[in-house]
Amino acid sequence: MARTRRGAGEPTIIKKYANRRLYDTGRSSYVTLDDLCEMVKEGHDFVVCDAKTGEDITRTVLTQIILDQESKDDNNLLPIGFLRNLISFYGDNMQPVVPNYLEQTLDVFVKNQESIREQLSKSLEGMGHMPGMFPSVSSSTPSFEDITRKNMEMFERAMKMFSPFAAGESSNETDEDHRKKTNS
Repeated sequence: MARTRRGAGEPTIIKKYANRRLYDTGRSSYVTLDDLCEMVKEGHDFVVCDAKTGEDITRTVLTQIILDQESKDDNNLLPIGFLRNLISFYGDNMQPVVPNYLEQTLDVFVKNQESIREQLSKSLEGMGHMPGMFPSVSSSTPSFEDITRKNMEMFERAMKMFSPFAAGESSNETDEDHRKKTNS
């Protein structure tokens, strides 16, 4: 898909009309949600605006692309449990933390994508020789455990920012125990 860029670092403007058609101002042509999906995969930045009001509706359109992709057979990235957990955070006091945490976690995953691909490839090769056993991976390649540990550390740091208590305090400590400790 040939792309016309507006300028260095400037996103392409996509206008969405009342008839639900999408117009790519960079190429001066109409596009589909599938075209926008490909633009995302190719790393092209764009902003979708309502043609009448000028309102930025990029989040809504990207969500629609995800919904369309998820509805295709065997094309699911979002497990039901994940979706339920995500929904449960709406209105929760953790809601402000979740977007940043998810974005940072996915950024770490994307940065390690190539090594994860290598690890999966080696694991699948090893499964043919030893069913159920995953081969060891070189120490220079971060393992899933390393990535998970880093994600947990990042989450714990985020939680400490919002916690009124010191990290070392026991969650079983009563208010009276806490008062005794602070008055001593």
